[in-house]
Amino acid sequence: MSQNTAAELRVRLKESRKHFAAEVRQHGSLLIRSRLYTWLALMRDRCQNSNTPAPKVIAAFWPLADEPDLVPLLLQLTQAGFTVVLPRMVSPIEPLQFYRWHEDTTLFAGPFGVMEPEIGEPLLPDVVLVPTLGFTAQGDRLGYGKGFYDRTLAHFKTMGHSPTTIGVSWAAGNIHAFDPHYRPQPHDQRLDAVITPEAWHPAAPESFSPSPD
Repeated sequence: MSQNTAAELRVRLKESRKHFAAEVRQHGSLLIRSRLYTWLALMRDRCQNSNTPAPKVIAAFWPLADEPDLVPLLLQLTQAGFTVVLPRMVSPIEPLQFYRWHEDTTLFAGPFGVMEPEIGEPLLPDVVLVPTLGFTAQGDRLGYGKGFYDRTLAHFKTMGHSPTTIGVSWAAGNIHAFDPHYRPQPHDQRLDAVITPEAWHPAAPESFSPSPD
């Protein structure tokens, strides 16, 4: 059984990333963006070569303070022909909705200070980049405690939709460094992988499921 409650772990994980130097954050974010772009480009090429549907719609997130900065990646992806979407919170108890983002999209501060796009046609993502406070080597995720992504990913399953899910975290988010006995709760949605500046956990995904037309 876990020696720490999820609330205690969140406090410790947030504290662990507060003191990163600016250059460490910048370099770490650059490494994450590079790894993600390389993986997406490779996956698209592999699918095109095998005549299978390639990833098109990428759900990202606008970073909060202390999170890895994905913003330059979003522009890079749109320039490469991907469709980038960002989440909006519909209500505290409903799944997230994802709306298209491009360079000229106006963003508004939503609940909890998260920047959200204008409302348009909601899209189902092929790949979901998930903000991740803490993680295990197996791809278990600890978020901020509001349950939005767990609820959203569970909702996708009820729809028969299975996007590739990738947590985005600092290496300092490794939960087992704080609590070797940590176990996820039944409602926690395991991700396909977690990416940090240093590595993929447990490994980079090798496939994805396309959105239904």
